[in-house]
Amino acid sequence: MNLPNRLTLFRLLLVPVFTFAVLLDVPGGAYVGAVVFALASITDGLDGYIARTRNQVTKFGKLMDPIADKLLVTAALLCLVQLGKMTAWPALAIIGREFAVSGLRMIAASEGIVISASQWGKLKTMSQIVAVLALLLEAGWANWFLWFTVVATVISGVDYFIKAQDVLRSSMK
Repeated sequence: MNLPNRLTLFRLLLVPVFTFAVLLDVPGGAYVGAVVFALASITDGLDGYIARTRNQVTKFGKLMDPIADKLLVTAALLCLVQLGKMTAWPALAIIGREFAVSGLRMIAASEGIVISASQWGKLKTMSQIVAVLALLLEAGWANWFLWFTVVATVISGVDYFIKAQDVLRSSMK
């Protein structure tokens, strides 16, 4: 197993660690959760970079990397809702977009087409990371930034669907 795949597995293992740190009523749990979330987020960028630069892209990585990303973000959003640090509807908008774009990518993959991350997708990812950390650490600007994140998330989803119209049309035939 190569290093990028190990980093992806490590990120998957960090999801329950993050969840326990945040949801268990322990002193400093939010700070521990923030560190774990930040570490997991760093592995997201790192595994992809290493895989591409070392020519170590695998089928496992192509499948599991986005799943690990979605699990991490979904766990974080659900924890934040559970803790009352955000309402459910922004979480649902973000999670819904993640499922929709993942479905779109699966349709494209079934036709041998890879839908790479767009600039909007990268902005969405960075804003989600910042928003989760800000909400966990109760930064004064966190709620404002959450709105920005929801808008960036929705725009990135719409962007993917607009660019994939040919894939969608051919899949409906």
